[in-house]
Amino acid sequence: MTYCFVPTTRALRIAILVAATNVGTSFAQEKAISKPEISDPQRVTAVPSESAEAAVARFVTECVLITPGKGEFPATFSIGTKDPAAFEIPLKRVSLKQPFRISRFETTQELYTAVVGTNPSRWKGPRNSVENVTFQDAERFCRKLTALLHARELISKQEFVRLPTSVEWEYCCRAGSESRYCFGDDAGDGAGTETLDTFAWHTGNAAGNDPAVGVLKANDWGLCDVHGYLWEYVADEMGQVNPDESGPPVIRGGSWKDHHSRLSCSAWSTIPAESVDDAVGFRCVIAEKPTIKKPPKQ
Repeated sequence: MTYCFVPTTRALRIAILVAATNVGTSFAQEKAISKPEISDPQRVTAVPSESAEAAVARFVTECVLITPGKGEFPATFSIGTKDPAAFEIPLKRVSLKQPFRISRFETTQELYTAVVGTNPSRWKGPRNSVENVTFQDAERFCRKLTALLHARELISKQEFVRLPTSVEWEYCCRAGSESRYCFGDDAGDGAGTETLDTFAWHTGNAAGNDPAVGVLKANDWGLCDVHGYLWEYVADEMGQVNPDESGPPVIRGGSWKDHHSRLSCSAWSTIPAESVDDAVGFRCVIAEKPTIKKPPKQ
C-alpha cells in the first residue's frame, strides 16, 4: 500500500494557514464545522501542516460536533450485535446526553510530535496515524494538548481533550446505522470486500500501515478510518464493553493487520497496559468534562 503527498501549492499553504489563524476567533464557529466532502486520496488531509502551531490549531478545525438528542444524532441507540462473535459486543441499548466534538481522524504523527516532542511510530509520515503508544501515552497526550489549547484560547476553559468512551466511539463509528459496518452489513458482493475497501485498511488491501489519515471514505458523520487502519484506545467506563472493569485497556475498530471480519462496528479487543503495537493508536474528543476512567497498571 502506497500513497503520495500532494504537492503543497502556494494557494493551499495559504488556505491551511488562514484556517489555523482563524480557528480561535469564535468557539461557536469552531463548533459549526461542516462535514468533509469525499474526494480522491490526494486531498488536503494528506498535506502536512506548515508548523507545529498550525498542526495544533488544525486539530480543532478537524473535529466534528456531536449533539446526542438533536438533529441527526439520536439520544438512545443500539451498540453491539444480535449474534456476536467472540470479539464483538452483545446487542444493548444505551443513551448519551453530553455533546462533544470528535476528531475526524486518528491522531496524526505531526500532531503527536508537536504536543509531546517525540514520534514513536514505526511507519513514519507527518499525516500518518501515530502508533506504538501505550494507553498511558495517549492519556498523557490528551492532558498536554488540553493545556496547549487552553493557553492558545482555541478551546474554552471548561473543555478538555480526552479519549472517547467506548460507547461514544461506537456511536460515532455507526453514525446512525445499526448494521455490521457503518455503510451496511456486507463488506462487498459475496465473499468480496470491495465496498469495505473504500472505507477501511485491512489485511485484504494493506501491505503496511503507511497511508495518510482520511484518504478513504468517511462515514455519514464525516469520520474517517473508524473501520481498520489502527485499533483505537477508548475509555471503557463502567465495563460497558469488557465485563472485567479492572482489565487491560480496551481498543476498538480493528486494524490493517486484521481480517475484514474483525472490522465491524461492534468489534473490540484489549492490549496490556504497558504494551505498544504498530496497529494501535487513538483519536480524541473535546468535551466539557474529562470523563475518562483509567485502567489499573499491569
